[in-house]
Amino acid sequence: MTDEKAKASGTRIDRRDFFAGVAGLTAAAFGIDNAEAAAHQTPQIELSDEDKIARPVGEGAVVLVTGANRGLGLEFTKQYAERGARIIATARDPDSADELNALAAENKNITVEKLDVTDHAAIDELAARYVEQPIDLLLNNAGIGGGLENQLFGKMNYDTFDQVMAVNVKGPMKMCEAFRKHVEASNLKKMVAVSSSQGSIAGVKSPLLYWYRCSKSALNMCMVNLAFQMQRKKVIIGLVTPGATATDFIPEQFRKAIKGIQEPPEAAADMIRNIDRFSLANTGTFFDYTGDIVPW
Repeated sequence: MTDEKAKASGTRIDRRDFFAGVAGLTAAAFGIDNAEAAAHQTPQIELSDEDKIARPVGEGAVVLVTGANRGLGLEFTKQYAERGARIIATARDPDSADELNALAAENKNITVEKLDVTDHAAIDELAARYVEQPIDLLLNNAGIGGGLENQLFGKMNYDTFDQVMAVNVKGPMKMCEAFRKHVEASNLKKMVAVSSSQGSIAGVKSPLLYWYRCSKSALNMCMVNLAFQMQRKKVIIGLVTPGATATDFIPEQFRKAIKGIQEPPEAAADMIRNIDRFSLANTGTFFDYTGDIVPW
């Protein structure tokens, strides 16, 4: 692709990013094993002392939360609002988001916006409307499980696989692309995705949730790639997981059987604590709700 065509298509790659990518591919192809090539938690740029400081998301910060109408998204909205942050809370169907609307009616710092993360044109439109607004934390929370019945080997629903990937992987990536300038212009410069320990290949012990697990593994890889991509822009990328949480993802009849399952307020508080820990020194890290790094 010529430079002119690249500019026109909006896909121009910075020279340094291009050569860094080529170097990484070369290392992978020839089996080069060194800390710099293998450890995604180690930034490849020189960091100042200020870059290494983990800054909490608090009063005066602007947070964009996807899937804010229920479960963890609603809790993120509540708890960040309690910290004094301004929240742009998105939902596919705001008219039916009764709890979110009630919360927004009580707090002038919460703005509810209609957004389906599978509608890329709508994402671009929302980004254009907020073009002058720096966003300190882009929190990609929206996700779907796909239903256990659609992921049984021998009875796989492949249309469901496409839907799960569209929401859980393509959605967050498109959000990061569309809002990257908003985040770059902010003070905290954080992009975080809610993942799952089910996306850890090292953690798989039994066959379960093919589509959901695949989507979270893919999300993790996309975010680690993005961590390298955005280092020079001083944008911090993070992954967090709530652990087992009593939301719609887990049918109510199964919740009591899960040891250590948490309610959404506790699970959201754990992730918020970990989001506060992110800096350029640990960009690309995947934190468990306990604060440990999730194995890959």
